[in-house]
Amino acid sequence: MPSPSVESSPYVLVVDDEPTIGEVVCRYLQRAGFTAGCAGDGPQALAMSAAQRPDLVILDIMLPGIDGLEVMRRLHEDDDPANPTRPRPAVILLTAKGEESDRIVGLRRGADDYVVKPFSPGELLARVEAVLRRARGDSREDRDAAPLAFETLLIDPAARTVSLAGEPVGLTQREFDLLLFLARHPGRVFSRDQLIDLVWRLPFCNDSSTVTVHVRRLRAKIEPDPGRPRFIQTVWGVGYRFAP
Repeated sequence: MPSPSVESSPYVLVVDDEPTIGEVVCRYLQRAGFTAGCAGDGPQALAMSAAQRPDLVILDIMLPGIDGLEVMRRLHEDDDPANPTRPRPAVILLTAKGEESDRIVGLRRGADDYVVKPFSPGELLARVEAVLRRARGDSREDRDAAPLAFETLLIDPAARTVSLAGEPVGLTQREFDLLLFLARHPGRVFSRDQLIDLVWRLPFCNDSSTVTVHVRRLRAKIEPDPGRPRFIQTVWGVGYRFAP
């Protein structure tokens, strides 16, 4: 099967201060049909991201100058002036073996997945493809779905966009996934552990506070009064529900 053209292939930015790792991963991605670039530190990663707008960033946490978590924060806050509805890039973190605390912090701050070093290029490629499928909404349910309208809140699964009173709302991939999942099950209560399993798809993750952090961020972006949420409501002692 021929590889996708450069113009149509997703652009993946690989950020690692070990040149050998970056070069090997880039070559592997390019052979799989992706467009790939390499950065060796945080400032270079931010500059390349601003210039080329990657679809996904493979990001080592331990970077000189600006660490990976700070790079991810800036990527998630960086809007594209020419296209304000453009989704933020998805992020896969690279973490050292045994550094569970880094992985938990990364998930809380919006990482879409993580891979533990040392890793096989095949495993990393599979995770890249899975994250990008979710980011593009590559499912029949999403492609054929009509927008969901709730008063001033409009969620478009096919375009993966959200607007509030007609104004675009910038969400990370995981924030969008969480909002769409809850909105598709209005009135139903989900525990934090269920949401980790069903939205994050990480049943082995035992840190459900990740969900709490993302709910707080979502409320800050879509609720008229985040202190008294209209859409995403807390059911004390149980979890969260979407109120249509």
